[in-house]
Amino acid sequence: MNSVSDLDSLAGESIVVIGGGFGGLSTACYLADAGADVTLLEKNEQLGGRASTLERDGFRFDMGPSWYLMPDVFEQFFAYFGKRPDEYYGLTRLDPHYRIFFKDGDRVDMVPDLQANKEVFESYEPGAGDKLDDYLRKSERNYRIGMEHFVYTDRTKLTDFIDPVVFKNAWGLSLVGSMQDHVEKYFDHPKLQQIMQYTLVFLGGAPNNTPALYNLMSHVDFNMGVYYPDGGLAGVVDGIVELAEELGVEFHTDSPVAEIAGRRGGFAVRTEDGREFLCDQVVSDADYAHTEQELLPPEKRQYDADYWESRTYAPSAFLLYLGVEGDVDELAHHTLVLPTEWDDHFETIFENPAWPDDPAYYLCVPSKTDDTVAPEGHSNLFALVPIAAGLDDTPEQRRQYRDLVLDDIAEHTGVDLRDRIVVEETFCVSDFAERYNSTEGTALGLAHTLTQTALLRPPHASEKVDGLYFTGSFTTPGIGVPMCLISGQLTAEEMADDAA
Repeated sequence: MNSVSDLDSLAGESIVVIGGGFGGLSTACYLADAGADVTLLEKNEQLGGRASTLERDGFRFDMGPSWYLMPDVFEQFFAYFGKRPDEYYGLTRLDPHYRIFFKDGDRVDMVPDLQANKEVFESYEPGAGDKLDDYLRKSERNYRIGMEHFVYTDRTKLTDFIDPVVFKNAWGLSLVGSMQDHVEKYFDHPKLQQIMQYTLVFLGGAPNNTPALYNLMSHVDFNMGVYYPDGGLAGVVDGIVELAEELGVEFHTDSPVAEIAGRRGGFAVRTEDGREFLCDQVVSDADYAHTEQELLPPEKRQYDADYWESRTYAPSAFLLYLGVEGDVDELAHHTLVLPTEWDDHFETIFENPAWPDDPAYYLCVPSKTDDTVAPEGHSNLFALVPIAAGLDDTPEQRRQYRDLVLDDIAEHTGVDLRDRIVVEETFCVSDFAERYNSTEGTALGLAHTLTQTALLRPPHASEKVDGLYFTGSFTTPGIGVPMCLISGQLTAEEMADDAA
């Protein structure tokens, strides 16, 4: 992987980072290590952004991301500072990686043993085991080349792609077409196609609108493994915050920002309670559209309201956090429940926004691995149903959907939770909007569609305000915890290049 560019030109700069998600935390670490004076302002009472924690009556829930994928990205992040992830948190490799319940009654486990997974594929389609080998070889190459030349290297202009290195390394990559097109070249059986495409949920896309290049996620899934960090994703947040504090970052929680005034060398970042933070530069890890539309005057905005209304947003989610009595033996740490035909669900997200009648959803049971997240004799789990951003989520709609999801879990996994619930909370579109200032209540940011990838995403450096930068899931490289960590590096590099 590429090493981080020289950031020494940032030494002595005073910089305010707005937002304590993974993008903001990562950027703050790189800037502080370079010798900048860094202050991070977080709207909420916790750091971590969407990786917040909910605690109730002895249960502790990861409210947002719950999959630890791409361990190499975390290793490279900590290595830059002369550290290792295991100095801050431990990891357990999950077995199975995840379980899938298809709603026609089939159940399959994807496990660390590739041969076992090939046998599962072969049971659905003759020759599919060998095709899985072929697919993963392609996926591994795409991952290796894609990460080095298109993820860790930020190509912000079209001319950046007119480069002999790009042409040499891009030869044979899956740069054209959708994931659906790519997967169909290898597998005919719809269930095998679903297994290869479920990670698109984490990218905020659908099989027909996500670039084929993202087949690299199968290398992440099958070859690199799925892990659980001690304490959940909150444990990773705590580790990065500890590192940031060691580097000298100053944190202020419960500090929602109301205004960004000024320009390079003379910014004033004002909070809703009247405090003012003076600095040379500003980085926003807050929602990109919120930053532009709410924190800047019209003449300093790169994009107008029509632009943001025309974007395709990653799904929001209906989340049901449950503390229940007893075990849930049929479920794995990560469980997917999928209809045999999921096109209708994606249609209700991207084409005709509505609450899905036959949802595809995800169940997380961290108490399978971590006995600290639930009281003895109880299980901790949450259900996540991807839904369209911008939907109305009235209390009545939530109650109805809560019942639908619990009924569906009982019918298709054999786990009846309805009479065992001792703690229950929901989180949905309006909560994402209120807690995270999330545009249309998206749970993730801008979707990775064919027209919102790479240089087609909003830039790290504002084109209207000198010294204002952006990081996080709206920018490159995009959605997901590892990508947001990398976005911090890319933002810091651009700031250093501009200051040099």
